[in-house]
This record gives sequence, structure tokens and C-alpha cells, in this order.
Amino acid sequence: MAIYRTLYYSDVTVGVGGRITIPQDMRDDCGIEEGDTLTVRVEENPNGTRQMVMWRAEPESDD
Repeated sequence: MAIYRTLYYSDVTVGVGGRITIPQDMRDDCGIEEGDTLTVRVEENPNGTRQMVMWRAEPESDD
């Protein structure tokens, strides 16, 4: 099991229809490009606080 550490964070605004914009520097650092698929997981701690965790899905090969 991998343990991650926070490098930095940023605030984003939720727009129409629940859309969020990932800041450009974060997209660059994570290698996220237009058309990529992100996987999202919702976690909850024992106090009921929830958070979303997302990562870039690995592209499927065209074998």
C-alpha cells in the first residue's frame, strides 16, 4: 500500500453543474491532458468528514 504525502494544495471553485477547474500547474505536475480520464474516490473518516481523492487513470493500450 502506497503512502502519499501532500506536496501542495489549492482552492477551486465549483461551477455550473458541479464542474471544477483543476489549476494548470496541478494538471502539468500530474500529467493531466485534455481527454484523460480521472478516477475519483470518496473517503469518509470516523467523524463523518468526507473528501474526494482523484487520480489520472492509466490509458488502455490499443493491442
